Amino acid sequence: MTKKKKILEAEEIESEETSIESEQEPVEPIVVEVDEMSDLKNQLLRTLADNENNRRRYEKEKEDLSVYVISNFAKEMLSVLDNLQRALEVSNKIDIENKDVDNNTKNFIEGVQLTEKQLNSIFEKFKISIIESLNSKFDPNIHQAMFEIENNEVDEGTILQVIQEGFKIEDRLLRPALVGVSKKVSK
Repeated sequence: MTKKKKILEAEEIESEETSIESEQEPVEPIVVEVDEMSDLKNQLLRTLADNENNRRRYEKEKEDLSVYVISNFAKEMLSVLDNLQRALEVSNKIDIENKDVDNNTKNFIEGVQLTEKQLNSIFEKFKISIIESLNSKFDPNIHQAMFEIENNEVDEGTILQVIQEGFKIEDRLLRPALVGVSKKVSK
């Protein structure tokens, strides 16, 4: 092979390499597009995750709302329960086995008792429960101290008397219990 042919072949190889390089340049935008697609895919996945989190949060809020929407109504019904219980306290003083008590009075007392039972079962159905306070430790989150009772036999801050029962709906306070709390006798 002559020198001239070798030079021509080298030039052809160089031009082929240059054309290959020029063909590779358009490949770079494709790589950039793949990166853009990857970014878009990540954004899409984040958006889908955000939507799922929002859906779960709204479901939880909806569930909470359905439980607590009756709170105001339940607070009003507590006064009805209080009045029924007062009526029952008075009726307990009446001896319904006595021959002097007429049937109307007996029926009336029985009706008040049934009404109280029905109201309590409705409260139970809607997860409204009484706060057990007597002989427990005073908790300002669920109790309201009305007075103090001097007593050295129990720990200070023990609830010795309940004036009005407290109620909660699931874990939310409807009405605090009105209580009398023990304190040590002052010397």
